[in-house]
Amino acid sequence: MLTLFIAVGSFVGYLIAYHTYGRWLSQKVFQLNDETKVPSHELRDDVDFVPTKRQVIFGHHFTSIAGTGPIVGPAIAVFWGWLPALIWVFVGSILIGAVHDFGALVVSLRNRGQTVGEVAGRLISPRARVLFLVILFMALTVVLAIFGLVIATIFKLYPESVLPTWISLPLAVAIGFWVYKKGGGILGPSLAAVAVIYFCVWLGAYAFPINIETLFGVPATGAFPNVVSVWTVILLIYCFVASVLPVWVMLQPRDYVNSHQLVVTLGLLMIGVVVAGATGQAQLDAAPAVATQIPSDAPPIWPFLFITIACGACSGFHCLVSSGTTSKQIEKESDAQYVAYGSMLLEGGLAVMVILACCAGVGMGKFTREADATAGGGYNYVEQLENGQHVTGAAAWSARYNARGSWQKFKLPQTVGAFIEGGANFLSTIGIPVKLGISVIAVLVACFAATTLDSATRLQRYVVQELAGTLRIKPLTNKYAATLLAVVLAGWVAMLPADATQPADHPLGSAGTGGLILWPLFGATNQLLAGLAFMVTMFYLWRRGRPVWFIAIPMTMMLIMPAWAMLWQMFNSESGWYHKDQTHLLWMGVAILGIQVWMIVEALLLLPRVKGVLEDALPPLVKPALAGTDGSSSPAC
Repeated sequence: MLTLFIAVGSFVGYLIAYHTYGRWLSQKVFQLNDETKVPSHELRDDVDFVPTKRQVIFGHHFTSIAGTGPIVGPAIAVFWGWLPALIWVFVGSILIGAVHDFGALVVSLRNRGQTVGEVAGRLISPRARVLFLVILFMALTVVLAIFGLVIATIFKLYPESVLPTWISLPLAVAIGFWVYKKGGGILGPSLAAVAVIYFCVWLGAYAFPINIETLFGVPATGAFPNVVSVWTVILLIYCFVASVLPVWVMLQPRDYVNSHQLVVTLGLLMIGVVVAGATGQAQLDAAPAVATQIPSDAPPIWPFLFITIACGACSGFHCLVSSGTTSKQIEKESDAQYVAYGSMLLEGGLAVMVILACCAGVGMGKFTREADATAGGGYNYVEQLENGQHVTGAAAWSARYNARGSWQKFKLPQTVGAFIEGGANFLSTIGIPVKLGISVIAVLVACFAATTLDSATRLQRYVVQELAGTLRIKPLTNKYAATLLAVVLAGWVAMLPADATQPADHPLGSAGTGGLILWPLFGATNQLLAGLAFMVTMFYLWRRGRPVWFIAIPMTMMLIMPAWAMLWQMFNSESGWYHKDQTHLLWMGVAILGIQVWMIVEALLLLPRVKGVLEDALPPLVKPALAGTDGSSSPAC
């Protein structure tokens, strides 16, 4: 019953937080006003700036910030026990993460849709702007490389997810043209698209899994090309195309469809949790509440819990989505609470479900995967038996988490797999076969990661264009050139030579996976970015004489914890980058911390002098928006 109580209690808590703390932020602190002209109307071009109904932009924003973050992070963090992970997700998402996302969106809305890095130049200093943009550029490069590898890995491990993931793209384009060009409604077509996707889920599971190793003879491992590296290249080509298209062609309708897919899957998972919890099939005691035995090479829970779980509690990447794409599509200011604060709370709810799936769900049973020669390279999932008994409870959980005996061995296939297979166990309680349930959850993960991937490409294009304008590199101010640089650089990082310590039989192969060696940098850098985004929001409020205590506390936390984690990674005596001669990571870490310290010093020197002093106003627009100058909403929205 504890599983059921946590699931229901957390969602009730999120609803209360939205209507209390979220409303206070909206009305008293940020003072949202629908009479204020927002960037989507002021700069409307029907490419990036498009007024959008809040239900549609909610779908884009949520699916972009979620990705695999609230899945991989909690799936790793339960190493330390499910209770610390649950507390950080629940409290962090309400008091820190949702405030971070909401603040970044409002600040961008009131600065013509500029990114937080661009706004920092006026609120803090021009140097701060350049430093912020450099950090954004570095972080997004790693995001693009790693998320490409994440989706490629899912396609390799779960070929049944390939068909439904890719079929969602032409469906989204068709919906975009139907709604925008023909003036049709979006809800009906979206629900129809979800039905088609779930039909393809069934096809992928039982009739047509797309395994390029089996179908086209692409090697599973070894030198390029292998399965993961080929899928990564294909995904980055897709990202280039998707991120230069107008948002109404693919981004908005695809994310809207994916949001409905999420609602369906979360609803099924919740029903499964209710049934499993009420009948006693799902027991949280399969995993320890607070772990007393963890791998000897694991980092300390403090501060690494706050770095490992980012999305689902607080993630710096979210400020890029809020200020990069979402602020350009918000139709009126009052929608900001629903879109930003509400999306973060829903992501927290997803992270709670992941924790339950990786503990109680995994504990419901252990499965083995067998190749199905009759299904085009798919897999069957059968119960794992020991001494004739189905492996359940602590034994099933330990087999996935503790049997590996090393933090370093618990990689992406295990973390994603824990949620997918644990979630499938929940679905099995309501009559969905494990094989089909695994396909349903795998498609959810792949679709989420894909939305984050191409949204991040669009965000990187904005950052490159802003940096190019500052540094006067005119060719890179072109959106096609900036996007090409983004995907080529990400591809290069993803294809770095594999870590020499990676075993030859690693599931990701030995080539086209070296970008993963940069992943340790991203966790701390991402959270430092959240601290710096808090700083920009604090300066915005400070200059207007509004309360900042609720920003200052999480800002301080999100500056100290990531820096502490980065220093531990650099200099701890056993596995630190310095002692292991990993100079590429060491010097990048030094550069990132140096930029952070520089920005903090600039801010502290300025803070006493700017209370109640407004920043310089934005220059007048050179010319009116190219479309929609009457302020009317686009028919696409």
